[in-house]
Amino acid sequence: MHGQMSNKFPLTDTFGRKHTYLRVSITEKCNLRCRYCMPTEGVQLTPKASLLTSHEIVTLARLFVKAGVTKVRLTGGEPLIRPDVTSIVENLCKLEGLGTVAMTTNGINLARMLPSLKHAGLGHLNVSLDTLVPQKFEFVSRRKGWHKVMEGIEKAIDLGYKPVKVNCVVMRGFNEDEILNFVSMTSERPLDVRFIEYMPFDGNRWDFKKMVSYQEMLDSIKRKWPNLTRLPDEEKGTSKAYKIPGFVGQIAFITSMSQHFCNSCNRLRLTADGNLKACLFGSSEVSLRDALRSGANEEDLLVVIDAAVKKKKKQHAGMFNISKLKNRPMILIGG
Repeated sequence: MHGQMSNKFPLTDTFGRKHTYLRVSITEKCNLRCRYCMPTEGVQLTPKASLLTSHEIVTLARLFVKAGVTKVRLTGGEPLIRPDVTSIVENLCKLEGLGTVAMTTNGINLARMLPSLKHAGLGHLNVSLDTLVPQKFEFVSRRKGWHKVMEGIEKAIDLGYKPVKVNCVVMRGFNEDEILNFVSMTSERPLDVRFIEYMPFDGNRWDFKKMVSYQEMLDSIKRKWPNLTRLPDEEKGTSKAYKIPGFVGQIAFITSMSQHFCNSCNRLRLTADGNLKACLFGSSEVSLRDALRSGANEEDLLVVIDAAVKKKKKQHAGMFNISKLKNRPMILIGG
């Protein structure tokens, strides 16, 4: 390997964080139009020729795995609208050294496609669902489909995914009154409901007053279930997990805004157009697609990746500053 890449773990930043988790956006397109994710006027999609091919996705993933990545999560847009998603999963699962292939989906196409994805090797599943009220789902996503998402969650349970993680972005004035109903879902189902603090991205008109903090959510849950118990934190985990004794499932909180977890961040992101982002909230990107298409070999690519990782900042700018910074809309970053 190139001189500067000769250390035992190439993907280490200047703060000693080792990056073992790669999130790959495989499409910018989505079959929903969620208000907190996509600007009202929509987004300018990248021309197809500029997006990574399935071969390029697997080629780059193989390189990251060689450099120490053990988990790859496929995101979008909505990954299940990419026609070759099953073959991408299958080819990623063949990579030696890769422990987990996971996916985050809005669940619209999940019930239909999950059997083949499971057969291809998909190991972990996160389903986005922000409301248990069909009419509110239609309002926030600007589309119908709530019943399809619920069907997808049940299909995942039937196929043995345990737990099925349900991602819920909590927004004041929209769904904070449903938190206890989401918690109740974990009583008899192997669900891990993850309450996510509302985060700012370009075009979602983020408003601090809409953000419901982790502490506020926790307090309201404890009023109903005083025996709510904190679970041990996963190493490098981003969530604070809790369980109600006797419940089959559990809940967790993603506290990106009120209590960031930057000091243990082990994530890198690859956008659908092949840019590497070391931080979800950072505007700094480097094109691996261009390097790959210009004939860069593995060593050259690793040097480009290493340089991007080394530029990763100690922490994001904080919730009020993030809301003023220029960053791609969430749908183009891949969550």
